[in-house]
Amino acid sequence: MLLAIDAGNTSITAGCIRDGELICRAQFSAERRTADELAVLIEQALRMRGMDPAGFEGAAMSCVVPPLVEVLRGAAMLITGHYPLVVGAGVKTGLNIGIDDPSTLGADLVASAVAAINDRVPPVIIADLGTATTIFVIDQNSRLLGGAILPGAAVSLEALAGTASLLPSIPLEAPKKCIGTNTNDCMKSGAIFGTASAIDGMIDRFEQELGTRAQCVATGYLARRIVPHCRHEMEIDEDLTMRGLGIIWERNRRPKKR
Repeated sequence: MLLAIDAGNTSITAGCIRDGELICRAQFSAERRTADELAVLIEQALRMRGMDPAGFEGAAMSCVVPPLVEVLRGAAMLITGHYPLVVGAGVKTGLNIGIDDPSTLGADLVASAVAAINDRVPPVIIADLGTATTIFVIDQNSRLLGGAILPGAAVSLEALAGTASLLPSIPLEAPKKCIGTNTNDCMKSGAIFGTASAIDGMIDRFEQELGTRAQCVATGYLARRIVPHCRHEMEIDEDLTMRGLGIIWERNRRPKKR
């Protein structure tokens, strides 16, 4: 069994992978904590889900928040007794990266791409809906070409409320119709339907540049709020990044034991 940890700007997800499948997961806010505190939180959450940390063979993690890397590394070692595999430079992923500087590609996107092409026939377009809306493309030759980064739907709402004096803070949820008739519904329409339309539009442009249709998959904690309003057929795969960590760990096993 593998401990997988994915840390973003908003949340940290920890889970157990057995035989390539995510069998349980827990989510925490990405607030500042010590390695000891985080280890206790993760271990307790996994035990509540019936997992025994004594069964971990290792750990793998992706993190896009540099100050969190060492904290997460320490927490993973405390829980599993193994040095975690941290996705980054020097780690074998099997992914052909075609962007200008591969070292700038987020570890979470690497893991998601690895899982996407392991389960699907490319080309694949992946939309990661979280703090940012990141849409990236894997071509027919399984090469990650690049993509686009947009402000996330929640971030957009927060920015509006924080910079426009007359606009309130509201929950991120879809209004009953696209044409809003009050301020709150207009903001909700822009956040939900506007983000969905942006994703649809980027998929159209990406497929035009690819010269072919692509499978589309969405992940990230906002996927279930946005994707139902997209007009392209998109599979929601919330476990994409975590399964990718499992695949990468297998390709690099075994991490050194403490």
